[in-house]
Amino acid sequence: MFQIEVKNVFKSFKDVQAVRGISLEIQPGEFVALLGPNGAGKTTLVEMMEGLRKPDSGEILLQGKSWHKHEKELRKIIGLSLQETRFTEKLTVRETLRLFASFFGLGNERVNEVIERTGLESKQKSMTGTLSGGQRQRLALAVALLNHPQILFLDEPTTGLDPHSRLDLWTILNELKERKETTLILTTHYMEEAESLCEHIIIIDEGKTLREGRLEDLLDEKARNLDELFIRLTGKTLNETPDVIQ
Repeated sequence: MFQIEVKNVFKSFKDVQAVRGISLEIQPGEFVALLGPNGAGKTTLVEMMEGLRKPDSGEILLQGKSWHKHEKELRKIIGLSLQETRFTEKLTVRETLRLFASFFGLGNERVNEVIERTGLESKQKSMTGTLSGGQRQRLALAVALLNHPQILFLDEPTTGLDPHSRLDLWTILNELKERKETTLILTTHYMEEAESLCEHIIIIDEGKTLREGRLEDLLDEKARNLDELFIRLTGKTLNETPDVIQ
């Protein structure tokens, strides 16, 4: 059984066709990068996978189950981290994690585990409002990992981070990848991030899938790396250069 199946999905907003007949099959344990220029439809596609939006037509299945019929079950097996996750600034890191853990009936043992896995031991008593950008993103990832998610959605998790903070998050995610217990869907503006973390690449533009597959199978003499492949397929570059935050 596929971990995620997207079957001929369409989604429009007024006169804009955001997703136009996309079909995908993602295996359990795969780390998948979803790439596309701004406005390509990738955020809309991911939000439908997450159950936050409904397709106009087509079907999305997670472990063979649909959001329409099995929402309660599917909420228990996914974790997600948005690009800008906001927390209550007057709670500490530990208090924030204990709050989210309570939603899943989890206790201090699991909170301790994710604090250790995400390297937040020295910040667990700090108010979230005092955290740096990299520390906030680690906290967002810790929250997403609390319920042992079988499917993890990360929306540009390192955008705006300094190189050291970005590498810290990569290390955490590569450790997760080695366990082969979690399927990752990653949207990113960094080609090196997709190459470093993901074995399966999906490139979309104008609501359609342009190419997908293992990176080594997508490259050839006309596209020697992911940047060249992306430019050749879309005629565009991922030229967003966000401000670095410490």
